[in-house]
Parts: sequence; structure tokens; C-alpha cells
Amino acid sequence: MRIALLSGAAVLALVLVGLNFSAGEKRVTRQLERRYDVTDPSFERALDALLGPGIVAGNQIDALLNGEQIFPAMLDAIKQAKRSITFETYIYWSGSIGREFVDALSERARAGVHVHVLLDWLGSVKMEDRFIDEMRETGIEVERYHEPTWWQLARLNNRTHRKLLVVDGETGFTGGVGIADPWRGHAQDPEHWRDSHFRIQGPVVAQVQATFMDNWTKATGHVLHGDDYFPPLEEAGGLRAQMFSSSPSAGSDRMHLMYLMAITAAGRTIRLSTPYFVPDELSEQALIAAARRGVKVQLILPGKEIDTDVVRSASRARWGPLLEAGIEFYEYQPTMYHCKVLVVDEFLTSVGSTNFDNRSFSLNDEANLNVFDAAFAARQVAVFEQDLQRAQRVTLEQWRNRPLSEKLIEPLVEMTSPAL
Repeated sequence: MRIALLSGAAVLALVLVGLNFSAGEKRVTRQLERRYDVTDPSFERALDALLGPGIVAGNQIDALLNGEQIFPAMLDAIKQAKRSITFETYIYWSGSIGREFVDALSERARAGVHVHVLLDWLGSVKMEDRFIDEMRETGIEVERYHEPTWWQLARLNNRTHRKLLVVDGETGFTGGVGIADPWRGHAQDPEHWRDSHFRIQGPVVAQVQATFMDNWTKATGHVLHGDDYFPPLEEAGGLRAQMFSSSPSAGSDRMHLMYLMAITAAGRTIRLSTPYFVPDELSEQALIAAARRGVKVQLILPGKEIDTDVVRSASRARWGPLLEAGIEFYEYQPTMYHCKVLVVDEFLTSVGSTNFDNRSFSLNDEANLNVFDAAFAARQVAVFEQDLQRAQRVTLEQWRNRPLSEKLIEPLVEMTSPAL
């Protein structure tokens, strides 16, 4: 009897593990055909139809580099809120910047502003309960996304990795930053990370807000609407943009598909900044095909300063065929590199929460902003080039001569790549 119970428990555990590492939906399994460039109207029509929502004009989008620019801009927007604040984030830890956000959000709530905060349960485990208690005491609605319950263990591995802040339905923010002290400063040392975030104004902010509402409704069952959240939005600049999202419960393949489409449509250059690069077979094939047709492909990834060595090992294990195809790998040296920016042909720029790995493509809730503009892309290329100056290139010969200890552990680490 005891053996039967233990066997049943083991089977149940395996089923739960399987469910947690499965998107539960049909995935893209065949390589895309190249039919247009990213500058071709056909490419934009395809993104409109396959990803949604539509591309809208009249936006202003400002790049913010590192905590010294990112946090003051976000806090200033919060302090100026008059009607509503919606805030969704993966990482929120206790610390000095966590305290500043609690204080700013609480002050606005006391002033009568509707404040809604959605924290991923796993990403906020390092946040002291008193922070949440203080916010709730001032009237802030705080929810923990997918907090574990025994009847919903199958969703434990589905996290919200989105990073969204919308103030008064008029100003939005997205990018890679978490609310934690490692993001403070200007990437001046290993304790202060390199990252980029983006401030958004114009009609596309309504799409950013709608993306927040997607998970807020899932978490609470409450739909927020009206002019406090969706006011009329006038043009704020000359940029065309599109905010879209992916989730295992509603289109987990959209983010994966967008990256595949962008890489396949590249005609000249692909510049990818990502902290976690563990490509699946299709993504790897798409990058190799791009390089072989003459596209210059450059990647900036973290070096030894990284928050998870397992991911770095799993990543480096897969570099061989990519390096052989002529793809350039650069490891950022001064500190942890957490930027999530894709620039294709100096025209399409995609920024947001997405990493280049299976977790972002299949398991997490993610959100990205696509911007279709040559001048905006040129500014992001300039930032990329600045980061290259602080990165070290890894050649094929260097990769082949990597330490034996690294080679020996790679087969074991590779087994975990579907969950990374």
C-alpha cells in the first residue's frame, strides 16, 4: 500500500513538472519562408494580422539608459499622476529603490489616485511583506500573480515577466528594468547592472494599458475601464509603434513568431542585446540562415558577470554552429548586461521584457513594443555600438578552446534548456 502511494505521488509530481514546462498550445515548428524585408509594407501587414494589435502612428518614445535615468523618469511620472497608475513587474525586491516606489505610489493613493500594482509572486519573493501592507493601507490594490495554491500547481511555472507602468493612461514605460537596487546607478561596477527602459507617449499607450489589463483581469476578475484608464490620446510624436503580448493561456507563440519573422525578414543587419540567449532549434536556424545570406548578425550577452551561471553555460554550449556561420558574439565585461533590444536593418526596433530563450517564448507572460522608424533605430544602434566598446568578442577559435570543465558540464546543462 505504501509503495503504491509513493508511486502515485511520484507520477503526480512528474505530471505537474510536465505541465509546468509545457506551453499547452501548438507551437511554430517549421522554418518561415523569406518573402519580404522589414521595410516592406507586407511585413507590417503580416505583423498586424498575426500579432495584433495594429501599428499606430503619432508616438514619442524615449530611451532611458540605466537606473540613473530610468528610475527618476518613472518616479516623476508617478508623482504627477492625477487619475490612475497601473504597474506590473516581475522583479520587486526590498531595498532603497523599492522603498522609493512604495512611498511614491502610496502618496498618490492617499491623494485619491486609483493605483493598481500587479507583482509576480516569484519575482517579488525578496520583497518584505511590510511594503505590501503599507501600500494596501493607503488604498493601493496590490495583487500577486500566480501565487501558489494546491489546486493550481500546474501554472506555477507560468510567471508574468512583463514590465509595464502606465500613468493616467497617457504615459507608459516598458523595458528590462526591475525594481531592485542592482539596477541603480549607471553600470559603473558589478553591483550596478546595465539596462535600458523606454518612456512612451501617444496613441500606442492605450495598447500598453490594454496589455496590463490582460493580466489584471486574469488576477482579479475585475475590468478597469473608462477615461481614467483609457483617455482620448493625441499625437505626441512621429513614431509608428505596436505593443503586443504573449502568454501560455492566450497565444504563447506570438513572441516567438515575431522574432522569427523579424530575423527572416532581415536583409542587412541584426543587432540583438539580451541577457539570456538559449535559442531553440528554429531560432538558431533562422539566425544561421540570415548570416548565410549576408546579414551581419551581432549579439551582446553577459560575460562572467551574470546572475545565473547555468544560463550562461547552456547558452555557450549552443554557439558553435552560429559562430561557424559568421555570427558575432560579444560578452559585456563591466557588469551584468540586462538589455532586451532587437534592431533589424536599422528600421525595426523591438524592446520590452522578452529574453531570447524558451522561457520567454513559451512559459512566461511577456510584452514587447515594436517601433518602425529609421531615426529611432539609428539611436538604438548608437547605444548598441557604445555597449560593444565595453564588450569582448568571442571568436570561433576561442569558443572551441574553452576550458574542459566548461565542456564537460555543458551536456548536463543542455538538458535544462527547455526550462531556461
